[in-house]
Amino acid sequence: MEFVRIADIKRLNFIIDTLRKNLPDGAEVLDVGCGNGVISRSLGAVGFNVRGIDISDKTIARAKELNKYPNVRFEVVSAEQLVADGQRYHAVICSEVLEHLNEPGKLLSVLHEVLTEEGTLIVTVPNGKGARERFVTKPIISMQKKNNWVWRFVQKVKSLFGYKGTTAQSSADDLTHIQFFTRKTLTELADTHRFSIVKYGKTNFVEDVFPFSLLTRKLKFLQKWDCAVAEILPYSFTGGFVTVWQKKTS
Repeated sequence: MEFVRIADIKRLNFIIDTLRKNLPDGAEVLDVGCGNGVISRSLGAVGFNVRGIDISDKTIARAKELNKYPNVRFEVVSAEQLVADGQRYHAVICSEVLEHLNEPGKLLSVLHEVLTEEGTLIVTVPNGKGARERFVTKPIISMQKKNNWVWRFVQKVKSLFGYKGTTAQSSADDLTHIQFFTRKTLTELADTHRFSIVKYGKTNFVEDVFPFSLLTRKLKFLQKWDCAVAEILPYSFTGGFVTVWQKKTS
C-alpha cells in the first residue's frame, strides 16, 4: 500500500526534498514509528538507504511483506534498543508519531541522542486546532470513551462508507491521538528537548473532514485544490504541520 491522497503525497515530497538538500552521500535515514513502511519504501524507491523501525510486530511484519528494496530494511526496535545500538544518523524521520505518545518528550530525547550534531530531524504532526482534529478526531475520541449507542451507530456509518480506522501509513490496532499540537506548543516541545524548528510547512485544509471527505476521496482535483488553499491560509488552519528540526548548538 502506497500513498494516494494528495495531502500524504505532499507530506512525502516535503520529506524527500528536505533529505535531498541535507543528506551527505551514503547516509542512512532512520524512519521512527515507520508503521507499514510506506515512507521508508518511498524513500528507498528514490535511492535513499533507510532503516524503518516500530515497536509493533504487526506493522513491521506488514512492512517486510511489502518491501522490495534492498536498500530498505525493517526491524522491531524500542527506543531503549535504539540508544543501545550506538548508531547515529544524519537524518531521522518522525512522521505522524508524536500525537500517539503519552510522553513524546521521551522519544525526542532519544532522537537527540541518535542524531549527528549536524543532522536533520523531520517531524510531521496533525494540527491540534485544525479542522480534522476539531471536528472529527476529538468528537470520535469522546464517543469512544462513552462507548454508547451513538458510538456504535457511528461505527456502522463509518463501515458503510468504507472507513476502516487504519491509514495507509499504519494498520496498528490503536491509532488514537493523545497529543494535540499547535504551532506554539510544538515549538516549545522542540525547545525543551534541545531542538530548533528551522522550517514549518502546511498540508491540507478540510478535505479529510466528513462530509467533505465523501467527495474528496473520489475527486483528486478537490484534494489538490484543498492543499493549495491551505498554503494561502494562516498556519492555524492547516490540517497538519510538516517541520524540519536541528539540534541546538548551545
